[in-house]
Order: sequence, then structure tokens, then C-alpha cells
Amino acid sequence: MLKVNLRKKFLKIRKKNFDRNIKINYHNFIKPFFKDKKKIVGGYFPVNYEIDCLNILRVLEKKKFKIALPIIKKKNLMEFYQYSFKDPLKVNKYGIPEPISKKIINPDYLIVPLVAFDKNLYRLGYGGGYYDRYLKNAKKRKKILSIGFAFSFQKFDKLPIDTFDQKLDVIITERKIYK
Repeated sequence: MLKVNLRKKFLKIRKKNFDRNIKINYHNFIKPFFKDKKKIVGGYFPVNYEIDCLNILRVLEKKKFKIALPIIKKKNLMEFYQYSFKDPLKVNKYGIPEPISKKIINPDYLIVPLVAFDKNLYRLGYGGGYYDRYLKNAKKRKKILSIGFAFSFQKFDKLPIDTFDQKLDVIITERKIYK
């Protein structure tokens, strides 16, 4: 099945099965990965029925981690900017809230949204390649742990993979950790 067809299928599945009360449990799934409080955690602002990572980011900020959110740039690129839950956000042209900060910071941990994923830790995104490009470039700068966040019903047997697709290090659902 082509990526475009899989994307449509899983976006419908995600919308149909979305439950804002389904959360990824910090203590059971997240805590083991976030040990060094001097590190920077990149996250995302959930839209379009994505699993919410904001509760995790709030916990991490309280534990003195620096938080960053993406700002979309031209040519399907994005950078991560320092963010605090005390700071205001602005809405970009895609309807996604972004930080107003001008301080670019490079995450050590990157929480990534996805449309679908497979057992080999590949993700299907929205098709713009933003996270694949970001991860490829970020890995040249420093070691980064990429963590996909998903609902368990977003798992697919085997996704079609292109040469530019970046494999994630871990995918966490409300039920299980895939490594």
C-alpha cells in the first residue's frame, strides 16, 4: 500500500478512535528514558487527534529539564526553540501553536508525533518530511534520542520505507514500549 493511502487510512483511524483521556504514563514509560536533567527535551503541540505529550513536557519542565517546541521554516525545515509553559504561543499558518522565543536550542531527546508506525521503529508522518530532515541534521550535530509517541492502534505491520526516512530509537504507546 502506498504511503499516501496509508496516511489517509490511519488519519481516519486516529480520528475515529481518539480519546483525549488516553495518556502515556510518565512513571511507567517515560521516567527511565529521562535521567539527565541538564538535557533538552523537544516536543510538539498536539493537533489533528495526535496523542498529547504536553502533560509529559510539563512534568519534565517541573523536573528542571529545558523544553523546546518546533517552529516550521521554509523548504519543509524546522528548528526547535526554547519554550516554557509560562510563555505565550502564536499560531502558525497550519494552525499549530509555536513558541515566540527566538532562542534555537538543539534537543537531546526528541518526542515525535506520528500517523502510524511499525515494529521496525519507522514512522509515517504527514508527508512533509519535517521530522526526517530534522533528525538527519540533528544527528550530525550531536547524539539525540528520538521517541515516537502514538496510540497503540496506530501500529502497522510494515510501512513502506524511502531512503530519507529516519528510524526512531523508541516508540511509546499508552500500552507498550517498542525498542
